[in-house]
Amino acid sequence: MEGGPMEGEVRWDGLCSRDAAARAAALEAIAQAVLRRGRSVPSDPLLAPAARDGLSPVLARLLMLSKRCPFPDVREKSEAILGRVQELGIRIPRPLGHGPSRFIPEKEQMIQVGSEGTMMHTLFADCFATLGRLDNVTLVMVFHPQYLESFLKTQHYLLQMDGPLPLHYRHYIGIMAAARHQCSYLVNLHVNDFLHVGGDPKWLNGLENAPQKLQNLGELNKMLAHRPWLITKEHIEHLLKTEENSWSLAELIHAVVLLTHYHSLASFTFGCGISPEIDCEGGHTFRPPSVSNYCICDITNGYHAAEEIHASPTGSIPSTESVCEVEALMEKMKQLQACRDEEEASQEEMATRFEREKRESMFVCSSEDEESAPTRDVSRHFEDTSYGYKDFSRHGMHVPTFRVQDYSWEDHGYSLVNRLYPDVGQLLDEKFHIAYNLTYNTMAMHKDVDTSMLRRAIWNYIHCMFGIRYDDYDYGEINQLLDRSFKVYIKTVVCTPEKTTKRMYDGFWRQFAHSEKVHVNLLLVEARMQAELLYALRAITRYMT
Repeated sequence: MEGGPMEGEVRWDGLCSRDAAARAAALEAIAQAVLRRGRSVPSDPLLAPAARDGLSPVLARLLMLSKRCPFPDVREKSEAILGRVQELGIRIPRPLGHGPSRFIPEKEQMIQVGSEGTMMHTLFADCFATLGRLDNVTLVMVFHPQYLESFLKTQHYLLQMDGPLPLHYRHYIGIMAAARHQCSYLVNLHVNDFLHVGGDPKWLNGLENAPQKLQNLGELNKMLAHRPWLITKEHIEHLLKTEENSWSLAELIHAVVLLTHYHSLASFTFGCGISPEIDCEGGHTFRPPSVSNYCICDITNGYHAAEEIHASPTGSIPSTESVCEVEALMEKMKQLQACRDEEEASQEEMATRFEREKRESMFVCSSEDEESAPTRDVSRHFEDTSYGYKDFSRHGMHVPTFRVQDYSWEDHGYSLVNRLYPDVGQLLDEKFHIAYNLTYNTMAMHKDVDTSMLRRAIWNYIHCMFGIRYDDYDYGEINQLLDRSFKVYIKTVVCTPEKTTKRMYDGFWRQFAHSEKVHVNLLLVEARMQAELLYALRAITRYMT
């Protein structure tokens, strides 16, 4: 257990075992260590948590296990240990917030841990055995089990299987990438993982404390996250040819895939309002519940139920206006299909429509500048905090057009990744396909609907914001299918995810189910990741030829 003098006394690894006897032995050892320490702590109710000599993080971990472990024996025993600690007169933590997402009411979550079916239990148990946790991202993605399985398999391969980069580098690169969007949720998770695999705590004081080789990656991280179209073969050459701190091609591919994975996962985290993990900062409190269920100290710390005031319209009583919204969208899809069948625009007209949509996408921005989720400052993990997407669009700089006909994932990127980092091209390809083709043939309350036109419009709109053009697509369809509030949400989640608010999430597709909004986020994640990858891989290909 990292942090505090209980380190070394408590071993959590045994809880990940598939063997109930091994888990029971691990739980018994944890119980003895915790109670031994608990008895040596003065039972002063005013004692600050930090003064409990390293007990607090252990108690927070037990709280998380009592709520989130897929093994019932671990849940029950963790709860029992906390009960015994409380009997010693020591205050125990309680969870803050309501479930894995701040945007989705807990009662509308897909699955509560402990009530999942056999297939889902297997997936949860695999996830817990691999990561030692069942995190909130997983519990929101579970709306779409087929995608979740592919996502977890890919992430596991990138972080834990054989590959060019050492394990602590992988988690540090995850921290660097998540920090570009001030995503403290992902930073917290990977700080713990980084320390767990033996990473040097000094590196966490800022990028300048990490090895020069990782510092050199800072520039690529910055451009990939905010302006990938600026990446050139010279940037690649600089990383590959820097004397003693140089990267190999295989290492660089691994790093690029990790950076793009965590930039887009930060989009998902903010886009779905993922709550802090129960055992992380902001996920629990040692303060007793007040009459109104949260105390004034929580409010001043930003952990309040302000969002509960704007009750989510998703899943509430259908308003005539939002029902009409769904009908209107379906009608437009029908009309566009009829137009497609009748006439085809000329190549020149198609190119003009693309340029128009690309230009307009620069000026799509939120009119509200409300407070998004409170995050602790993670900017120390990267340099040049002023560099972002916004500066670029404000100055009206031109994004060059990237033609998929000249360089595509299917024909070029996939084989390059597979050649230099075997199997990863295949895993990514599968994940892109599942996200793009995923459908239940429903739209809000309607069944048997072909949604392919809508999914393609969302995917191509994201790529259009990155300057990526498909010659065979009519970009005029985007304005027909995606209204302004939806475009604002897409652009915010993809380009400046840290600015996403619950009002934006509630404001688009008001009559659609939460599962459909999470599905939209899967499209955003994968389209963004593929766009970043295309620019980086094209630059690597140009360097190699």
